[in-house]
Amino acid sequence: MNTGLKRSDYYFDLPEELIAQTPLKERSHSRLMVVDPEKPGVEHRRFDQILDYLEPGDCLVLNNTRVLPARLFGRKAGSGGKVELLLLKRIEGDLWESLVKPGRNAKVGQRIEFGDGRLQAVVEGLGEQGARLIRFEYEGIFEEILDSLGEMPLPPYITERLDNPERYQTVYSKEKGSAAAPTAGLHFTEGLMDQIREKGVKIAYLTLHVGLGTFRPVKEENILDHEMHAEFYRIDEENARLINETKNQGHRVVAVGTTSTRTLESIVNEQGRVEAGSGWTDIFIYPGKEVRLVDALITNFHLPESTLLMLVSAMVGRERILQAYRTAVEERYRFFSFGDAMFIAGKQRVEHGE
Repeated sequence: MNTGLKRSDYYFDLPEELIAQTPLKERSHSRLMVVDPEKPGVEHRRFDQILDYLEPGDCLVLNNTRVLPARLFGRKAGSGGKVELLLLKRIEGDLWESLVKPGRNAKVGQRIEFGDGRLQAVVEGLGEQGARLIRFEYEGIFEEILDSLGEMPLPPYITERLDNPERYQTVYSKEKGSAAAPTAGLHFTEGLMDQIREKGVKIAYLTLHVGLGTFRPVKEENILDHEMHAEFYRIDEENARLINETKNQGHRVVAVGTTSTRTLESIVNEQGRVEAGSGWTDIFIYPGKEVRLVDALITNFHLPESTLLMLVSAMVGRERILQAYRTAVEERYRFFSFGDAMFIAGKQRVEHGE
């Protein structure tokens, strides 16, 4: 098998103490590692110095999804047995694909009650990879009920309780629907966004509702056998136009996060243009698969052997990224959702075996 197509090609040793458990007091004061394919080594900066690497005419593309308080605690109707529900994605209307713990409480037909009973649910069928299809019953507005009964679904590697749930939301979050945050965007403040605009950088928004499949490990040694989870995306005419104008004028499209990257690479057409619309994407980006639209990337530091690490490796090559990660470990960078950031200042064509 070619180098770069094996799961084990993306392993690195990560000390557990480098997994950030809490966010920094100031969002934009996280560290920033800069990787430029035109230069050797890396630069070590602070995130608010990202301004030094953005140029007038660039277009920064942000995912404006908002995390739902998607963890619910209820009880089985009748027996009163405890049930934990985690909403993954809306299938249609009030039908959601969800994880249920314990699984034995998730037989088809089982009814579940939450809070004072104003939210009820019934298991209607089986979903993907052990999930269940859950239909909710209620009076009023579902999102308002969820806000009052649900809890923030932090990633499994974060074990400490979050004092302020808004710290797991970007300052520009708007469209409710995610089971996890697009964490590269957690570093931005409203003040930093204003400075970026003042520099002449355009800001475009899209929506991709992040599913917990983001955290599902790659189990197959041949990464081409890995089945990606599908996530819902949307981009409107105005934001598609901004991105296309940027390309037409010869400037860079800078994606904030792997979610923005996956969306952009899903919707770019054969002519290299973005078309407004919505749908589901299960795109898998890895070294050897061309990144066509995104010119630069702001991202966090990802799990070993993850699809996110494979995507980042597609920008500048697997060995370059793994060397940067080894440096990050040596320099005690903070990893994962509440951790530090990386700016990949450009891309190179990556073939299998590089």
